[in-house]
Amino acid sequence: MKRKLSEFFTSKYILIAVVVLCVLVMGISFFTDKLSAPFRNAVSSVVMPIQKGMNYIGLWTNDKYSQLQEVKRLLEENDELRSTVDSLTEENNRLKQDTYELERLRQLYELDAQYEEYPKVGARIIGTSSDNWYSTFTINKGSEEGLKVDMNVVASGGLVGIISSVDSHSATVKTIIEDGSFVSGQLIDTGDKCTVEGDIKLMDSGLISVKYFNSSVNVRNGDKIVTSNISDKYLSGILIGYTKDVSLDVNNLTQSGYLIPAVDFEHLQEVLIITELKDSGK
Repeated sequence: MKRKLSEFFTSKYILIAVVVLCVLVMGISFFTDKLSAPFRNAVSSVVMPIQKGMNYIGLWTNDKYSQLQEVKRLLEENDELRSTVDSLTEENNRLKQDTYELERLRQLYELDAQYEEYPKVGARIIGTSSDNWYSTFTINKGSEEGLKVDMNVVASGGLVGIISSVDSHSATVKTIIEDGSFVSGQLIDTGDKCTVEGDIKLMDSGLISVKYFNSSVNVRNGDKIVTSNISDKYLSGILIGYTKDVSLDVNNLTQSGYLIPAVDFEHLQEVLIITELKDSGK
């Protein structure tokens, strides 16, 4: 009996039974909806949640994909904006540098006009001393350009110093702020004489010393000091700086104080060299 049942429930007979059942259901459903309605309801109760879930997953996936695309677009725009900002910043820096250089050259032009009686040549600073101020520096002009030792050097504002040594295409300038330098000066209004001295102890303060005013001279803060006519190397009438805190010395015979240089020694880049020597007679 068991063998007959097993022979009956073979895949062949099961398939035939399923086909007959499907044909029977289709035939009945053709004539009536009573049998198919429960079947459709059963199928719907299973399929609809799955369909809703698939729709939700589809919508969620599409939304996330759209967000990713938006993020990608924003990142690309951000990179483009950053590149544009970098380019504009670089251009702005170049314009600032050009404006700054133009202003420096304009000041040198005005200085050239201020001392138009002296022949001059322009030069650029290519090397400096190790301190914060340019107590000595090297320029890119030398003997081949007609420069000589003891030629006066000026920049925007007034006197810078004097050429101390010359090579073929470079020269060294010793400035008035270098420790131990001496310049014979005078008050521009009265001609009263003084001595301007570089002092290493004053470098950080941005000042230099002024000494040996006669005790009777009235020296006020901000009075202009220029090179005097008795200087052995410096041409006369070149602005050196402005007096500050001049007072009577302990000997009661002379006055001393400080001088604010006319030149900004901390930011020098270009200078003018007066090619006429004091004692040359040219």
